[in-house]
Amino acid sequence: MTRRERQKRRRRRPRPARRALIIIATLLLVSGLAGGGAFAGWVAHVVHDTPNISQLTPKPQGAVSTVYAADGTRLGFITGDTLRNAVPGSEIPLVMKRATVAIEDKRFYQHGGVDYLGIVRAAIKNVTSDRTAQGASTLTMQLVRNLYIPQDRFQKTLTRKIREATLANELEQRHSKAWVLTAYLNNVPYGTVGGQTAVGVEAAARVFFGKPAWQLTLPEAALLAGLPQAPTQYNPFNDPAAARRRRAEVLRAMVSSRYVTQAQADAASAAPLGVRHSDYYGLRREQFFFDYVRSELIRRYGRAVVEQGGLKVYTTINLRFQQLARQAIANHVGYPGSPSAALATVDPDNGHILAMASSAQYGPTQFNYAAQAHRQPGSSFKVIDLMAAVRMGIDPNTTYYVSRHLTPGWLPEAPTWDVQTDSHSYAGSISLANALPISDNTVYAQLGADIGPDKIDQAAHDMGVTSHLDGYYAEAIGGLRYGVSPLEMADAYATVADGGWRNTVTAIARVVFPDGRVDVPKAPRKKEFTDGQTDEIIPAMKAVLSRGTAVGSDLGCPDAGKTGTTSNNTDAWFVGITPRLSTAVWVGYPNETTTLGSSVFGGTIAAPIWHDFMVVAKGSYCSDWPPPKEPFQAQPFFGTYASARGGSSSSGTTTTPGTTTTTPGTTTTPETTRTGGGYNPNAFAHPPQRAPSSPGGGGGGRGQGNAGPSQGGGAGAPTH
Repeated sequence: MTRRERQKRRRRRPRPARRALIIIATLLLVSGLAGGGAFAGWVAHVVHDTPNISQLTPKPQGAVSTVYAADGTRLGFITGDTLRNAVPGSEIPLVMKRATVAIEDKRFYQHGGVDYLGIVRAAIKNVTSDRTAQGASTLTMQLVRNLYIPQDRFQKTLTRKIREATLANELEQRHSKAWVLTAYLNNVPYGTVGGQTAVGVEAAARVFFGKPAWQLTLPEAALLAGLPQAPTQYNPFNDPAAARRRRAEVLRAMVSSRYVTQAQADAASAAPLGVRHSDYYGLRREQFFFDYVRSELIRRYGRAVVEQGGLKVYTTINLRFQQLARQAIANHVGYPGSPSAALATVDPDNGHILAMASSAQYGPTQFNYAAQAHRQPGSSFKVIDLMAAVRMGIDPNTTYYVSRHLTPGWLPEAPTWDVQTDSHSYAGSISLANALPISDNTVYAQLGADIGPDKIDQAAHDMGVTSHLDGYYAEAIGGLRYGVSPLEMADAYATVADGGWRNTVTAIARVVFPDGRVDVPKAPRKKEFTDGQTDEIIPAMKAVLSRGTAVGSDLGCPDAGKTGTTSNNTDAWFVGITPRLSTAVWVGYPNETTTLGSSVFGGTIAAPIWHDFMVVAKGSYCSDWPPPKEPFQAQPFFGTYASARGGSSSSGTTTTPGTTTTTPGTTTTPETTRTGGGYNPNAFAHPPQRAPSSPGGGGGGRGQGNAGPSQGGGAGAPTH
């Protein structure tokens, strides 16, 4: 519109006082009331009492929110009872606009928001008829009703009509006809299908025809244009005959308005309805992750915001990683009767969730094993022990413990706790660094007793474990009562991979709100450990893959990790890192008491899945961790159970309290744990251990009770 045209249009707009007089005069004419003066005064009062359109905030009905993967691929929609997806006017075909104007507001382009001639015509028609045959609401008045005063939508009163007319006139002074028509087409209800109401032409086109609005044909546009007047009555799924009659009525109106020829109308009227049920808004990819995203949105922005919808949610998920993860899982547990498996990958640099996959099929279960399954972590928790130790200045290379059978009574706080190895033979005096690759339970049980459960629990939470921990002594070797999820373990190890920086994991990269505002969530990032401390334990974690319980699963590039297997071999884990990725793999049966078999361990099933995924996911990157900026500073450590290097290995002996080793030097190398890549049972503790009980049988590891070796279930300690 040119400047001159806008000036002419402004001159044509009636002032508020004049507008009120016109409304009054029209209503007087229509009402035929004897007390016209009093009626006019009442109308003037209603007009005066109506707020200015600028004082009202548009209140669109709920809309669908669209969720995207990291590469922009649409994952699906978050929907509620209302399906609405606003589109620009350029994506609404002219035939749809014309059909709507023809049937709903023939003089749309002639009036200024209120069709006074239409009001008179409707009144005369209704007076001469024995029923209300015509309404007088323009498209603009309907838009005002739907968008600005929806609370009055179902009030059939003269007051509402006067307010709608007043606001409609003001709205058209502020916006063009094109804006008004587009806004109307994006906010008018077209009917309910399957309990969900399609609001706006885009949702209607998807629900009734399974196509976007811009693809609508003349017969389809005519059918949709006829629905808003009586969506239930004309619903083509409920009453096809009524829908045909209404479509024909719309086509006749289009001929009358000279939008189509009679021949075009006849052809469109003869066409089949063409409606079909569509699951467009119900289709979702990566549904377990999708549910996780919805939950995170509610946590961040509140349920009301999510239910109102209209969001564009860009997530962190890497679809290529998802495919790799599922394939890696299928390679090892894809046979009938096989256990379940889950994988979670986190970017250590920012906490972004890059992969969240499992062997489960969404539908039969909606339980997300990667994020919701809380299982005992087995010996993979020993990395957390080491982080707690180095935080205290304990040097894993020069701090030794005697690997020995810990008979009941070795720990006064848990007098019945019995900790053993599989073969009942022990490595003797061994450093913490060398005990990690062979996953010696007896060494790490003693370390946990020396530094205390509170220190280990604090390190776990600081690394990323969010699940409840009880502070039991057995937690040092994985004997958790509640358990942890693969996502938590991936996050915890990511703290090691990123030099001590802990990120809160997130699935959301950015959110675009309906008003165009963009929110880029900043995951809390906190320096919990120095890079010197993490650098101190990474060599021991590397040895797990090069000569320890996960030998044969290394990537051929710098990598580090830890295996874990729980009581009765019910859960198998491997959590591994590179400088750029942290991935946790869990394998087990949903029934926590079902064993994987006596020959299945974290190193034999979870580590190979990790390898198959990571060897491709890492890409061409093959660099090592950089030297630390804050080198590790060892502090003197006097542990009750720590031993001098080279001490006795006989079982049943008691070490001298207060002895320690802090002098640098060569360390004892354990016996080879694998021969030809095979499994060496001597490298794994057995029988599995249950968390010691508190007084009264409460299971508290720091109390006294009747705990003993566990044969499965419960808060058992790992076998390796």
